[in-house]
Amino acid sequence: MNPELDLSIERVIRAPRKVVWAAWTDPGSLAQWWVPAPTLCRVDRLEVRPGGAFVTRISDDGDMFVPHVDACFLLVDEFERIVFTNSVDSAWRPANPEPVAMTAEITLRDHADGTDYRIVVRHGDPAARDRHAELGFADGWGTVADQLARFVERAP
Repeated sequence: MNPELDLSIERVIRAPRKVVWAAWTDPGSLAQWWVPAPTLCRVDRLEVRPGGAFVTRISDDGDMFVPHVDACFLLVDEFERIVFTNSVDSAWRPANPEPVAMTAEITLRDHADGTDYRIVVRHGDPAARDRHAELGFADGWGTVADQLARFVERAP
């Protein structure tokens, strides 16, 4: 990780790694935790494979859903790592996403208490990193990581 370009979040999630992985790779599960509540999420496409689409929409009122993420997966190591970018959209077209272009790497490792869950979000330059931080990266991605933890920790 390059602290001048990257932002990160780490958590220990008290659930097995395969359960956390399933929450990331099942559209119905992802919709439950992917955006900070009370905002609602719809998963339009979730093709968790290199080159696969990652498309979600969000709604604050439950009626009108607007675009949220239009990205593609770059790398998928089953039960270990997911890497996606919004710099290339789900149709493999170069993109200029708002509010910031990024590449996110999610890693899952076994931990004595469950899963060592780490996110590194990479940016192209310090200005993009700083903009993402100012927009609330820690609160937004942190809230989502906490929601993921609650979701999988109560799974049977």
